[in-house]
Amino acid sequence: MKPEVQPNKVVVLSGSGISAESGLPTFRDSAGLWNSYSWEEVSSPQGWEHRPEVVLDFYNQRRRQAWEATPNAAHHAIAGLEASYEVIVITQNVDELHERAGSSNVIHVHGQIAYARGTSAARRRYKIGGAPISKGQLCEDGTQLRPDVVWFGEEVEFLSEAKHHVASAGRVLVVGTSLSVFPVAALVKAARGRADKVLVGFDVIKPPYGYTFLRGKATELVPKVVDRWLADSMEGGHLAAGHLGDAGEARAFPSQAAMDYGRQHPEIRPLDQNES
Repeated sequence: MKPEVQPNKVVVLSGSGISAESGLPTFRDSAGLWNSYSWEEVSSPQGWEHRPEVVLDFYNQRRRQAWEATPNAAHHAIAGLEASYEVIVITQNVDELHERAGSSNVIHVHGQIAYARGTSAARRRYKIGGAPISKGQLCEDGTQLRPDVVWFGEEVEFLSEAKHHVASAGRVLVVGTSLSVFPVAALVKAARGRADKVLVGFDVIKPPYGYTFLRGKATELVPKVVDRWLADSMEGGHLAAGHLGDAGEARAFPSQAAMDYGRQHPEIRPLDQNES
């Protein structure tokens, strides 16, 4: 049974594109890390078993870069939504730029590079910030510490919880992801027909149906979307029950502030059905 849609709830699904605008390298684009490294060697249980020192060095570099990076305008804008909404950030990113910008409810489905954990079944976890992990550095249970990130071949974390949040959100913002990494990419389909859904990015071959697709930088477009939603909240924008669509779900009626914003920013438009 689907959860009830909460008009005052925003869910943000973020990918590496938003962190790239803070200077962090992505993994999959033309200049991404997987063009310089073999994921089998540095981001898999097999690579860890064969050459753990190489894996540690790779993630020590990533951790240092992540710790030195600063949140950008998109991160700060998303955090600012908490002034008017319940906001859940579901991110594929292992950095903590959302938290450092002020977001208080962040779900990391691919783990967090600022943490280390042991390699026993107990999975004891430690906050290490930007510090490196060295070979021979042990957990209290005597096992070698490793980065607390999800490698290829490992289970994505908190997926059911994330899907529930998306399905109950009145507004969904997808930013910085090509929607090519599964199963997380499938979360966009959990959003309800009555929700206000926006996708910001560059490398999306086929935007999901029902989303407003904005092609461009997160730092430029996300603050505009957030401004519209905050204005909509102040003007009493709501999801009007009683006006049912084909699927029997209520459709959103925009407030006057939202309509004014749309006239001022014609680049923000709904995705036409023929483009889906």
